[in-house]
Amino acid sequence: MTNQFHRILNYMSLFIVILAVLFGFFHTAFLQMASTNYIINGIIIGVGLFGIGLCFYEMFRLLPEYRWLNAYTHGRRNIKLPPYILRQIALVLQKRPCRIYTDTLSGMLEMVAVRFDDTLESIRYITNTLIFLGLLGTFWGLVTTLGGFHELIAGLNINDADVMTSIQNGLSGPLAGMATAFTSSLLGLGASLIMGFLSHMVGRAHSAIYTEIGDYMAAHTHNVKCDVPNNNNGESNVKHKI
Repeated sequence: MTNQFHRILNYMSLFIVILAVLFGFFHTAFLQMASTNYIINGIIIGVGLFGIGLCFYEMFRLLPEYRWLNAYTHGRRNIKLPPYILRQIALVLQKRPCRIYTDTLSGMLEMVAVRFDDTLESIRYITNTLIFLGLLGTFWGLVTTLGGFHELIAGLNINDADVMTSIQNGLSGPLAGMATAFTSSLLGLGASLIMGFLSHMVGRAHSAIYTEIGDYMAAHTHNVKCDVPNNNNGESNVKHKI
């Protein structure tokens, strides 16, 4: 279990290292692209970096869960309880019941799945925010482009001898708007793709925990009573149910 966690974390780290190497090779072009609009592109880059940090934060939050589950399934009982996702299940399993009923198993696995969805909700929100910011920059750039063309045409004097110079000077505004539109779209989609990969890795880590706890609990699931002798004569049956 812990080895699988480290393998997924290594994939994420390797992915970030590859991105850092690519940035090192193409940092000049990237900075030129980002400088077309410091406001929108800066916000996109900032949100993307925050999202990357959040993905790694969620992964490190899972490490105590992995350690507890790995230790529990290998027979160790006197271990520190997990902090969040598996805490309630750990509190129940501490009593070490001899049988878990199928309806109880379904409810406990559903509770784990809901908590996993809660942890992924913030990552999904940031991914959608990056797409939205990219589209916002696109429309902002298009509006700037259309406004620049309108001002250029409105202020153009055909009879002026320097009409070509006026056109060249007037095109700077529309071209800047087009640059904003394309660069913000590219940054927004690129950042959302990065977040998508990291989110997928976090989801794989969740699936590993879910599968492990589901397999372990399914191996202890029965629909019959558990026969345990009482303290008096050793003949009575006690029904253990979580």
